[in-house]
Amino acid sequence: MSDYYERSLKKQTALREREDFVILAIESSCDETAVSVLFGRDVKSNVISSQIEIHKRFGGVVPEIASRNHVLAIDNLIDEAVNGAGITLKDVDVIAVTYGAGLLGALLVGVSYAKALAYALDVPLMAIDHIKGHVFANFIENKDLKLPFLSLLASGGHTEIVEVNGYEDVRILGQTADDAAGEAFDKVARVLGLPYPGGPQIEACAKEGSPVIPMPTPFKGEKHLNFSYSGLKTAVINYVHNNEAKGVEINRSDVACSFQKAAVDQLVKNAIEAAKQTGYKSIALAGGVGANTCLRETLTREAKKHGVTVYLPSKKLCTDNAAMIGMACYFAVKEGVLPADLDLDADPNL
Repeated sequence: MSDYYERSLKKQTALREREDFVILAIESSCDETAVSVLFGRDVKSNVISSQIEIHKRFGGVVPEIASRNHVLAIDNLIDEAVNGAGITLKDVDVIAVTYGAGLLGALLVGVSYAKALAYALDVPLMAIDHIKGHVFANFIENKDLKLPFLSLLASGGHTEIVEVNGYEDVRILGQTADDAAGEAFDKVARVLGLPYPGGPQIEACAKEGSPVIPMPTPFKGEKHLNFSYSGLKTAVINYVHNNEAKGVEINRSDVACSFQKAAVDQLVKNAIEAAKQTGYKSIALAGGVGANTCLRETLTREAKKHGVTVYLPSKKLCTDNAAMIGMACYFAVKEGVLPADLDLDADPNL
């Protein structure tokens, strides 16, 4: 245990008694470099440098390129976020950083920068779980959301229904048995010849189509809350390839619409069933797929039938950002989660 860590423990204990401590949050898990400043639960600045245009030519994120661009962007983003919040670095009380899950090289940029800055400022360093960040993004705009609640998490790497009792107390009720929802969107977009990123492209294409193509229903008749997207993805691939082999032109919009409906229906069905089984009356949507309009509208409509309130982060807060990391940090500090020491390492498989 370092001298720095001992000082951090004392300072964090004092922060637990305050509501307005200043959080500087850093997110660099994939292809967005993001920095945010929060005063307690109040977001004062939230800046993002996206690499979508850089990776679009490759059809997906190239880890080495992502890491190099994080290095180029992070210093300027720190300045922009701090200036945008009307503070100086000396006003920062705690630094939060995503340490997993994500791309190893990308995570290391944020973690290394955060460790150096926390040591230089002599403030506590909080290692934040990226996935929990997505869940706690719901607290940014939904001031009436209270613990505990259910969260439907749908992203490129995760698809889960979780019971959220606190930052440290998150219990998985159901999860994907294979592909994540966002992963399936990206793979289907690729087979349809749509550019990266796949999710928004599928949604845009689906607006011009109808859900007329039959799609498989996973785990039919089973009572658990797990998901499966591998069969749905494969069904689309087979449909496209079989028609191509026969020389039959497909209606790409109908395929996109049929896939999207099947993907969304599975998410909504399990979320509503989880609410019935647990008795919770609140479902918070989280993750990048949460920006999908069809999912947002379908979940809200179906939940209303069962007297369940749906909390939706704005679309910009569904995708990767640092404000969600700062908000998760706030709850972690208040719960007494221990700060990290200077030997903190990135954990891509967290």
